Amino acid sequence: MTRQPTYFISHGGGPWPWIDDMRGAFGPLEKSLAAIPSELPEPPKAVLMISGHWEAREVRVMHNAQPPMVYDYYGFPKHTYDITYPAPGAPALAERAAELIGAAGLPVALDEAQGFDHGTFVPAYVMYPQADVPVFQVSMLESYDPEDHFRLGRALAPLRDEGVVILGSGLSYHNLRDFGPQARVPSEAFDTWLNDVLDRAPEARTAALLDWESAPHARACHAQEDHLVPLFAALGAAETGKATRTYHQEMIFGGVTASSWRFD
Repeated sequence: MTRQPTYFISHGGGPWPWIDDMRGAFGPLEKSLAAIPSELPEPPKAVLMISGHWEAREVRVMHNAQPPMVYDYYGFPKHTYDITYPAPGAPALAERAAELIGAAGLPVALDEAQGFDHGTFVPAYVMYPQADVPVFQVSMLESYDPEDHFRLGRALAPLRDEGVVILGSGLSYHNLRDFGPQARVPSEAFDTWLNDVLDRAPEARTAALLDWESAPHARACHAQEDHLVPLFAALGAAETGKATRTYHQEMIFGGVTASSWRFD
């Protein structure tokens, strides 16, 4: 099969495609996610998501043939807790992923219970609204260690040649206390730094991301880096690839700047 790209996507806020006002605000994001299938060299066998909403002490790999739903958001309209995204899982590919992760020396286990969290089902719905492409998740490590997540991505890289599209799903800015005008300066500065870094040669790019806390306003943008860590895995799986920014939006919620990138 043709080698698939990897992505780091900003997945937006909560169940936004099912809320009219939010869907309008995220119009550019929706357009970028909907374009991903047409950017792929061929239809994928599966989509592997590393979501900023699933972490564990070991790397856990979704092994459910029909994953349930996880409504991991609060304060949204009642109908958003009845959303279903009935894409099948990919147990055989999950076993292959676990084998690769274990061979890289990372602790790993198959997970029969985990369902699709909104970091997965929201972008997957926009990309494949018919839910006709298998989707499975691989967790982050709760340590958030950048090097370990680059190792995770490198371990998963062979799946790109086996028809799997790897998506790190988070947000380039994620500080729930500052989603307004006060986010303008830090999110813009961090986004600019991130785009500049991703445009560097591979070794320099990786080195800069391992030291991401030295970036301008790093901790103001990621007080907890759960939504940045998926970037390390996505890039680790395409470490020598070219970065292309596929989404960029300013003044979301009155101040936030956010972006997404493809690596191939």
